[in-house]
Amino acid sequence: MAESDWDTVTVLRKKGSAAQSKSKQAIISAQRKGDAVETSKKWAAGQNKQHVVTKNTAKLDRETEELSHQRVPLEVGKVIQQGRQNKGLTQKDLATKINEKPQIIAEYECGKAIPNNQVMGKIERAIGLKLRGKEIGMPLDSGPKKK
Repeated sequence: MAESDWDTVTVLRKKGSAAQSKSKQAIISAQRKGDAVETSKKWAAGQNKQHVVTKNTAKLDRETEELSHQRVPLEVGKVIQQGRQNKGLTQKDLATKINEKPQIIAEYECGKAIPNNQVMGKIERAIGLKLRGKEIGMPLDSGPKKK
């Protein structure tokens, strides 16, 4: 077994606590000796500034409007459900066909989903019915034809 050579390390520290160095008397004596003294005032020290009412907080408190996301209309959900059933598909089958989760189809059918044009387009193509615009429930190819 090889012998390890260990060196002794001595750590020297100045005596004195942080409380002593912060006292007014210690600061004055350090200034008299010519030592470098750095003092800084903490912002809002000793005050409870976190509960101050600002203009924005007051504005938010006065706000009474309830904000919520627009949901898929129930009419669209019924069209999806009827179109799916006419094609003989379950929610899971339709979801697999459009590469989405079955839960997404269920949310669209019961009107809880937030409308996503990409998903709506996939469902339209899968069931062959329009879900957006004025002609909801009409077959996809029944639009006005250009000559």
